[in-house]
Amino acid sequence: MPIHLECLSHTPLRGYFDPAPDVVAEIDRVQAAARQRVRAFDPELIVVFAPDHFNGFFYDVMPPFCIGAAARAIGDFDSPAGPLPVPGELAEALAASVLAADIDVSLSYRMQVDHGFAEALDVLTCGLDRYPVVPVFINSVAPPMASLRRARLLGDATGRFLSRTGKRVLVVGSGGISHEPPVPELAGASAEVAERLIAGRNPSAEARTTRQARTVAAARSFTAGDSPLRPLNPEWDRAFLTQLAAGDLTVFDSMSNDAITRDGGKSAHEIRTWVAAFATLAACGLYRASLDYYRAIPEWIAGFATMHATPLSAAATAT
Repeated sequence: MPIHLECLSHTPLRGYFDPAPDVVAEIDRVQAAARQRVRAFDPELIVVFAPDHFNGFFYDVMPPFCIGAAARAIGDFDSPAGPLPVPGELAEALAASVLAADIDVSLSYRMQVDHGFAEALDVLTCGLDRYPVVPVFINSVAPPMASLRRARLLGDATGRFLSRTGKRVLVVGSGGISHEPPVPELAGASAEVAERLIAGRNPSAEARTTRQARTVAAARSFTAGDSPLRPLNPEWDRAFLTQLAAGDLTVFDSMSNDAITRDGGKSAHEIRTWVAAFATLAACGLYRASLDYYRAIPEWIAGFATMHATPLSAAATAT
């Protein structure tokens, strides 16, 4: 089965509070190269692993993993909005196969996805609907969260299913590395904030604007060095990216959630999306990975990276 992987960081802050123009330009070049790789691969199916930021998933029911059999992007922070072209029967079959592999996963016929999904699709395909896509949500901000080991096993089960489809599949992991944006927590929250975290779907335009302004203000404070948010950790980021490229994903099984928070920040748990994506690829055989870009970008409160990978068999054929 032809398979290709693209993993990339996302940010809702682009266009709201950007780094220097030369940094934006170098990211543009890296993302254009990723788009060209995707265009050349011409996938028949895209599987996207991404988190949510209390825009589509809430504590009324917070699954560790959820596969969308139908999904719509909400368009937060001016990200693309609208329905995703999900092949429902294939998504259902994927969920059944993952469950048969003893990985507990939910299934949604009305999934709402935010910029974590939409930005990746837009960067890689210039929209939401160019290719059939199955969205796979991985809870990365709302404790308790599944372990990195479970995220790896989710990817492994997904890869074994995809290998039987015969389709040309693009696997995408969308998430930050070290970062701690101002995402609220249920523990210790006021009654108003708690209600928003439990049942906050479809907020008013005013409420969304207020939330976005709060995030931009936090980024300005973080960049100025006047912020209680955890600093970025480039050393930790690079060690993580190096290990992905090395190919032994089981090393992440022993990385605890507490250690991720301590070293990378409260939202560094989004590395689960990268681990799941690479495990999907690894289920189809050995791979060759390339770190295309890394920079710690305080304006976006993110260790920002891009990687791609292909099976060793495909690389050998290409040479």
